[in-house]
Amino acid sequence: MPTSEENQPEIIFTDEDLPYEEEILRNPYSVKHWLRYIDHKKNAQKYAVNIIYERALKELPGSYKLWYNYLRTRRRQIKGRCIIDPGYEEVNNAFERALVFMHKMPRIWMDYCSFLTDQCKITRTRKVFDRALRALPITQHHRIWPLYLSFMKKHNIPETAVRVFRRYLKLCPENAEEYVEYLKSIDRLDEAAVQLAKIVNNENFVSQDGKSNHQLWNELCDLISQNPDSVHSLNVDAIIRGGLRRYTDQLGHLWNSLANYYVRSGLFDRARDIYEEAIQTVTTVRDFTQILMHTLNSKN
Repeated sequence: MPTSEENQPEIIFTDEDLPYEEEILRNPYSVKHWLRYIDHKKNAQKYAVNIIYERALKELPGSYKLWYNYLRTRRRQIKGRCIIDPGYEEVNNAFERALVFMHKMPRIWMDYCSFLTDQCKITRTRKVFDRALRALPITQHHRIWPLYLSFMKKHNIPETAVRVFRRYLKLCPENAEEYVEYLKSIDRLDEAAVQLAKIVNNENFVSQDGKSNHQLWNELCDLISQNPDSVHSLNVDAIIRGGLRRYTDQLGHLWNSLANYYVRSGLFDRARDIYEEAIQTVTTVRDFTQILMHTLNSKN
């Protein structure tokens, strides 16, 4: 059964349509009259509704209200169809026509990007996201980026996603934790550690997840101590010792992280020296107990 608009049957107007047609003849540039006519045809066949929208937009191509409602109607008409159905491309073309006039409207871009994302058109979707960011003022970019990042995470395109995240952080550096979590998820632990080190060394950084600087330090220490074969860009010993100087009230965990780093690196003599240094320097029973228990567990 043909789905292309060119193969649709000709629409026959009924007597009930005549009053609306007469209104349109008298007021061809009235959005209100066109919408009233469209509402009258809402129960008609899909193509009949689309014809009215197309006629309206020919007269009023700059009407956001008409474009928004038309695109929403077109998407609703093909909901549930297979993504290779030609109807999807017809709606894509409608979006492209809309953007000739609506390129400064973030809602149109957002709907188009979401629609393409559902079609799994990776390269095309990425290019439309980039077009949206170029077309919209920077004050509207915050509406596009969450969709863009969600799209990137959805597909296995890590190299592209990393480049996109780096662009995003230039606008929203406060969301660096999101980038760190993504890097961990794709096993790029060296860059994750570098980003986390930048966060903990930035005195003005405020965690979007409500974490304290000490919690972020512990995350960094855990990451670099547990993955010595993956983290190459940082001096692990210097970083953890920096934490020991900064957080003198909670030394046990940091000493254990440093020793754990050398254990996992296969440098057992160095790890033993770290344990001995830790036991000699800690001043609280809690820190001493933490180190002692960790030492015993590592020997087992």
